[in-house]
Amino acid sequence: MSTMNISLPDSLKSFVDEQVKQRGYGTSSEYVRDLIRKDQERTRLRDLLLEGAASQPIGAADRKYFDGLRNRIRRRAKR
Repeated sequence: MSTMNISLPDSLKSFVDEQVKQRGYGTSSEYVRDLIRKDQERTRLRDLLLEGAASQPIGAADRKYFDGLRNRIRRRAKR
């Protein structure tokens, strides 16, 4: 694992320390790693949404479509 040092103003350091205590993180490094992971997930979701918005529609999003979607999800959940 690599090491990275960061400098924070006192107000941000206090905020991080408080988040570590309140949210049950063991260290400030754990807190920062979690923030980075969440940002990666957010970025990936944004990319997927933009990709979907740029794609061509494949059909109507009507009741039949959503019923089929629900059925697929239920089948996957049973696996």
